[in-house]
Amino acid sequence: MALRRKGRPAGRRAAVRWWLLSLAGTGAAVTAAAALLAVALHVSASASSGAPYRLAKQPREAEELRWEQEFAPPQLASPHSRKLDGATDDAAEKRLWLPAPSRRFVPCVSPSLEYKRPGKSRGYLLVHTNGGLNQMRAGISDMVAVARILNATLIIPELDKKSFWLDKSNFSDVFDEAHFIRSLVNDVKVEKKLPNELVKAPKSVRHFKSWSGVDYYQDEISPLWEHRQVIRAAKSDSRLANNFLPPDIQKLRCRAFFQALRYAPPIEALGNLLVERMKSFGPYIALHLRYEKDMLAFSGCTYGLSQTESDELSSIREGTTYWKVKDIDPLEQRSDGHCPLTPKEVAMFLSALGYPSSTPVYIAAGEIYGGESHMVELQSRFPILMNKEKLASAEELRPFSKYASQMAALDYIVSVESDVFIPSYSGNMARAVAGHRRFHGHRKTVIPDRKALVRLFDKVDSGLLNEGDVLSQMITEMHRKRQGSPRKRKGPVSGTKGSDRFRSEEAFYENPLPDCFCQSKDDYS
Repeated sequence: MALRRKGRPAGRRAAVRWWLLSLAGTGAAVTAAAALLAVALHVSASASSGAPYRLAKQPREAEELRWEQEFAPPQLASPHSRKLDGATDDAAEKRLWLPAPSRRFVPCVSPSLEYKRPGKSRGYLLVHTNGGLNQMRAGISDMVAVARILNATLIIPELDKKSFWLDKSNFSDVFDEAHFIRSLVNDVKVEKKLPNELVKAPKSVRHFKSWSGVDYYQDEISPLWEHRQVIRAAKSDSRLANNFLPPDIQKLRCRAFFQALRYAPPIEALGNLLVERMKSFGPYIALHLRYEKDMLAFSGCTYGLSQTESDELSSIREGTTYWKVKDIDPLEQRSDGHCPLTPKEVAMFLSALGYPSSTPVYIAAGEIYGGESHMVELQSRFPILMNKEKLASAEELRPFSKYASQMAALDYIVSVESDVFIPSYSGNMARAVAGHRRFHGHRKTVIPDRKALVRLFDKVDSGLLNEGDVLSQMITEMHRKRQGSPRKRKGPVSGTKGSDRFRSEEAFYENPLPDCFCQSKDDYS
C-alpha cells in the first residue's frame, strides 16, 4: 500500500469547511447541504529453488525478555514532566503527539544473497481466504510464503464471501492486483487464474495445519504434487508459525504484507483524500472503536447495554454456526480484559491521557451498535468526531459503501497515516495497523491496558475514585511503555501448551521485529 505522509493543507479555513460537515446531523436537508458544500469546497489533491528450508527449534533465552519491553518516550519518562487533564499550553500539547524513540530501527526486508528467483513450478496453489479484511490480508501474506516453500505457482486468492459481512468483493476490488503480481516477481510465480485445462481437474483440498513450520509443508504437503497438479488451501488464517522460520521466509512475509498488498487505486485515492481532510483539522487520533454488532456478539461483551440489546447479541452468537463458543460470562470477559472498551470508557481514557476536547478524532469502525445513544459521552468530550461518512460525500462513498472490506480498507489507510492510533480492542485490524505503523517508522500507537483500565473505571463509576489528576497520572503511568517503540516480538505465555501456546504469542504482522528490522545509523531497507 502506497502510504505517504502528505503536507498539511492550509489550516483553519479547510478545517471550518469540513467542520460544517461534522455538524450536519440535524436533518436530511442539512446533511445534504453540508455534504454538497464540502464537496464544492474540497478538491482532491491526490496512491526458490535450492536447498530445502530447515531450521531447528531454538531455545528461548532469558535475556530476551528485556527485549520485549518498550522504552518509555522521554517526554513521559518522569511523572513530573507531564501536563495532564487538558494540556492547555502549546509545549504540553505537542508532547501528546510525539512518538516513542525509534532507536534507529528501520525496515530491513531485502532477501539474502543466497535467495534465488523461483524455479520451475511444481504445481498450482489455490487459496480460499477466510475472515474479514485484515484476517484475509495476513492469510494471503502467509500463503505467499507457503507458495515459496512449496515452489508453487500462486493463483490470485479468492476472498471470503460467506463470512458475517457477506462481502462479494474480489481480490482486484480490494487490492492492486497488478502491483501484487509485479512486486512478487522475484519471490513466487503468481497467475490470475488456473490454466483452462486444470479448471475441472481433480484437486487436493487441504486444511493446512495452524501455526505450522517449514517441515510440515515440505514433509506433508509437498508430496501431494505427486498425485495432483493443484492443491487448494481451504483456509488461510494462521497457517504459518510466528517464530522460528527461515529469515528469508520471514522477510518475504513482510514484503507481501507491507509492500505487495497495496489497496486498489480507487480505494487508495479516496483513503489518501480522507487523510488530507482529517489533517486539515490538525494532528488527529485514529480511534479503532471496535463496538460493532458482530464484535459484541462474538465476544459476549454486554457491559453498558440494555437487556434487549444483550438478548439480541446472544441470539446472533447462538445462530452463527462457525462461532464455536456460545456460553460466555460477560462480567468475567470484561474483568479479564477480553472486551473492547466502550465509547464512554474510550472518552475517559483519552481525557486521562491529556488530550484536550479540541482534539480531532477519526472513528475507524463500521456501524456502532446502538448508534448515537452509545456515543453521547465520547461526542460531548471530543466534538470534532469524524468518520468516513462525515468526511466524504455520499457520491464519493457510493462505489464502496456496499462492501465491508472496501470500507474497512479506507479506515485502514486513515489509521496508518494518523498522528496517533488507539484501538479499543486488540483484534485483527488493531494488530495489522499497529504493525504497519511500526514498519513506517514506529508511529505513535497507544495500546490500552483494558484489564487495568476497567478496574479504574469501575472505581470511578462506584464513586471510589474521581476523574482528575490522580486518575490521569495512574493511566498515563501504566501506558508509558505501550506506545509503539521498538521491541522484540513477545513469545508464548508461560505455562501454555499446544494450540493455546501458539495463540498466546504476539502475532508476526503486529510486530515483525527482529525479523524485518535492522538497527543502523543508515536509513536503508
